Amino acid sequence: MKEFDVFVIGSGMAGMTVAKKCASEGLSVGITDERPYGGTCALRGCDPKKVLTGVTEVFRSAQNLQHKGLEGIPSLNWKDLMRFKSTFTDSMPGKIEKDYKDHGIITFHSQAKFLDPNTIELNETRVKAKKIILATGARPRTLNIPGGEYTLTSTDFLNLKELPKSLLFIGGGYIAFEFAHIAARFGAKVTIVHRGEHPLAKFDHNIVKHLVSATEKLGIDIVLNTEVTEVQKSEKGFLVTVENKNGKNSYPVSAVFNSSGRVPAIDDLDLEKAGIAYNKKGIEVNDYLQSTSNTHIYSAGDSAVTNGLPLTPVAVLEGHVVASNVIGNNHKKMKYPAIPSVVFTLPPVAMVGMTEREANDQDLSFETKYESVPGWFNAKRTNQDEYAFKTLIDKESDRILGAHLIGPHAEETINLFAMAMNADLKTHDLKKMLYSYPSMASDISSMI
Repeated sequence: MKEFDVFVIGSGMAGMTVAKKCASEGLSVGITDERPYGGTCALRGCDPKKVLTGVTEVFRSAQNLQHKGLEGIPSLNWKDLMRFKSTFTDSMPGKIEKDYKDHGIITFHSQAKFLDPNTIELNETRVKAKKIILATGARPRTLNIPGGEYTLTSTDFLNLKELPKSLLFIGGGYIAFEFAHIAARFGAKVTIVHRGEHPLAKFDHNIVKHLVSATEKLGIDIVLNTEVTEVQKSEKGFLVTVENKNGKNSYPVSAVFNSSGRVPAIDDLDLEKAGIAYNKKGIEVNDYLQSTSNTHIYSAGDSAVTNGLPLTPVAVLEGHVVASNVIGNNHKKMKYPAIPSVVFTLPPVAMVGMTEREANDQDLSFETKYESVPGWFNAKRTNQDEYAFKTLIDKESDRILGAHLIGPHAEETINLFAMAMNADLKTHDLKKMLYSYPSMASDISSMI
């Protein structure tokens, strides 16, 4: 039996933050992960995805500026891109484990299962800890349809040795749109099948319409209000059967990807043996991110039921709060700032704060500014035909309730809106500011 002050299950950003902060305060800390150290963002998500997107950004820019000072479009090479991507991911687990050890953290590589409220079994080793942190993240939702086992995941996409000639994505969220844009620019035939009326349902519908238009211009087929009912293996690949109010249809494709969403990775922990309350959204926690039913347990990141978004910066923030409460005996409540969120398509979509629907549901008095502005200098100079914004401004306080963007560098501009909201600035303050010009930030005063 090994004993620790703190034991962390999961080595992603939330778990890493807790482990290192607790160890730096002199607590004995252990950590385990059944997968390579680093978590989804560094190894199977944000970082490698952005590397892939970077190449297509250059390709798209060259297309947009043909005969406007540029002649010739560079060719894309998937194998070279995968080799480049691996320079970011392959060495990461080793570097992270070394960093843990440098902090005095004991590392394990094993699945964890609870034996009782504060005891865990790791293969042949039993671990007892005063505090146990669940930071196991999320995994792809299981597709309970015939042939669901034939579908691939986002992790598989990021490790494809060769890009299939035709791909179908089940679900219309971040993963589907981001990877569809990458694959289509590499020449693949891409289809997105979404069961709902609106893809990217958490984003503003008007802004998403612009993305749908840009996506369809790429040659991507978006099929809405349609269920995938079966995946069959065929001689040349797979046959995907779909069904909607018009009946059944089928798509022959080379590969099928399950992008129907992610769920907390907690179902193999034997939580019942530790008396840990949970539901389909994750571990049930209080304002201190402590289990509502077992005071030995805390949870952070995608495995916890919180008011935060399933984003890496949020996981880090929650990790800091958990560590503070473990060290200081519950003295810090979790409070969420305005959190920007981005779909890294080309063009990117970004948002922070409320949508128009949410503001109306709260019966707030607000002004909406919504405009499509491809004629603005920042779009026109690089020949980009999708640039639009929607801002929600509280009529009484003159403060920004929400900002929604699509277009060049929206992923950067949205951070300035988030900063303004978190600093409690009024739109009057933003309009008075002097911005460097010409720059993306200089458009903000015209958006409010």
